[in-house]
Amino acid sequence: MRILTRYVLREFLVPFGYCLTGFIAIYVLFDLFGSFTRMLNAHISFGDAVLYFCAYLAPYFHYIVPAALMLATLYTMWQFCRHSEIIAMRASGVSFLAIVKPLLAVALVMSGAVIWVNEWFVPRKAQWAAQMKTDQFDVARLEKADNIVFRNAAASRTWNVNEIADGDGRSLRGVRVMIDRPEGGARLMNVSADRADYLDGEWWFTNAKVQHYDAMGQEVATPTPELDALPLRCFAGFDDEPVDFLMQNRPWKFSSVSDRLRYLRTHPELTAEARRDAIYDIWAEIMAPWACIIITLFAIPAGIASGRQSVFRGILGALGLYFAFYGVTIGMMVVAKNGWCPPIPAAVAPDILFLALGIRAFMRQR
Repeated sequence: MRILTRYVLREFLVPFGYCLTGFIAIYVLFDLFGSFTRMLNAHISFGDAVLYFCAYLAPYFHYIVPAALMLATLYTMWQFCRHSEIIAMRASGVSFLAIVKPLLAVALVMSGAVIWVNEWFVPRKAQWAAQMKTDQFDVARLEKADNIVFRNAAASRTWNVNEIADGDGRSLRGVRVMIDRPEGGARLMNVSADRADYLDGEWWFTNAKVQHYDAMGQEVATPTPELDALPLRCFAGFDDEPVDFLMQNRPWKFSSVSDRLRYLRTHPELTAEARRDAIYDIWAEIMAPWACIIITLFAIPAGIASGRQSVFRGILGALGLYFAFYGVTIGMMVVAKNGWCPPIPAAVAPDILFLALGIRAFMRQR
């Protein structure tokens, strides 16, 4: 790594760390006002408390990071201009892109971090934090989800589950599966079992009882008595996945993009309005991480303006673009969910528009 790159990176990471820590501290302190006493009364461990705050903050992470990047970028570029460091760098033959490349690299890394949080951490822990707060921080009550009903309309299959015994949805208790005939109407088969476990991509039922029905809905003798008598039986035709059961109790906002796409595939019965809203939410979630790069891109010239011309001009310009970006995003969400615009263009348009504005301002500085 070049000396200049290390220098710019160091000068940027310090204010970025302060800004990110400050925003996180604000969120934590705000929640502590209402939760501190209940945490003490519940006697939760330090590890559970840390995990709770991480999970509580995770859904807001894609807003916190761009704000921290913007303020850190403004401060760094203002400092460089204030001490004429950019002039010295350019006079030494260093290109403008080489100077700001570490800032854009950090923004790209943080975009990846936002993707990881949204796709992995939020689906697994955000609901856990919300339930913990609702249940007065009683950790023991959070281990199970009860009375799940999942309808796989595409496969004409309905699951009734008394209890999800683990946090991943791979171990079910008190299972009853009702399979209808593809042409509709009559029942094809019922399967009930003490438990079902998802192993190597297949469902294994313990003490399964199988009932078969004819086209008139009358129960008939099983055509496979030896197979039905097995104490442990695999139902390879059940292509439902553990996430399908978890999503029945999980708020939509805590679901990953992949989970939401699967939900659309397994629920063809959704109305056109519900499907439109879901498609918008999916694409908005896809575009959310790239705000890190977009906001950093237009914060760079704003920071230079604060050093060359007026501090307030640069800061107000960056803040104006920041709030305009999220204002346009919210406006397009309203437009899309009212059916006035297709959902995908509505979700993508704000990012494209402000990316173009950021590139234009960036190129002018070159």
